[in-house]
Amino acid sequence: MSAVAPGVPGWIDLGSPDLDATRRFYTELFGWTAHTGGEEFGGYTIFNLGDEPVAGAGPLFSEDQPVVWNTYVITESADDVAAKVEANGGKILMAPGDVGENGRMGVFMDAGGAAFSVWQPGTMPGATVFNVPGALCWNELMTRDPAGAKSFYEGVFGWNHEDGPFGDTTYTTWMNSGAPVGGMMPMEGDMWPAELPSHWMIYFAVEDTDAAATKCEALGGSVAVAPTDIPQGRFAVLNDPHGAAFSVIKTTM
Repeated sequence: MSAVAPGVPGWIDLGSPDLDATRRFYTELFGWTAHTGGEEFGGYTIFNLGDEPVAGAGPLFSEDQPVVWNTYVITESADDVAAKVEANGGKILMAPGDVGENGRMGVFMDAGGAAFSVWQPGTMPGATVFNVPGALCWNELMTRDPAGAKSFYEGVFGWNHEDGPFGDTTYTTWMNSGAPVGGMMPMEGDMWPAELPSHWMIYFAVEDTDAAATKCEALGGSVAVAPTDIPQGRFAVLNDPHGAAFSVIKTTM
């Protein structure tokens, strides 16, 4: 059983070209411990915060696979999601399949080109701690087609949405059974390179955003967006040494 309800992001993982380096970076940055599986799982690593799983990392399966963090939405049926993805104009990138007794997963692309995954828990529930320093606290879709995304995710997961002003643009909060489960930002203006596709961004909670950014650089990563104050807190966008982007935030809420 998952720690979160179906329709809620409940796991994240990273494809890495160098798992040893990835383990060193994230254990140093967030204080995680790394627990690596056997050869049958390709050396897939579960990162724990204390005794609780918070994220994973595995090898790349092809030379053209991007080095990115992946958002997994918890589901009761990965196969049902696959059918809904196609019915709503998305694509199946990896058909649902079993991961031993751990669970069942699938990888998809929404109608606007953003990749996401689903996790149907077996013995592995997904993450079991959220919203504390070092753990996942938010998932956010960056898209060039907000209207299409609203239709797609409502059709696939039954999400509703609430829109509100955010600077010069509109921010969308995804709602599942009346509770917020993520956000959406339109990719508008010159700040978004034309070659950057729509994508899901993950946020980790931290005690100190500036300290996290400084430590990221000291460990060989880089700062894509310097620590910045927003109404929800102080955030930064960071890249790990292999270029995988993620955000950190010290919330005020």
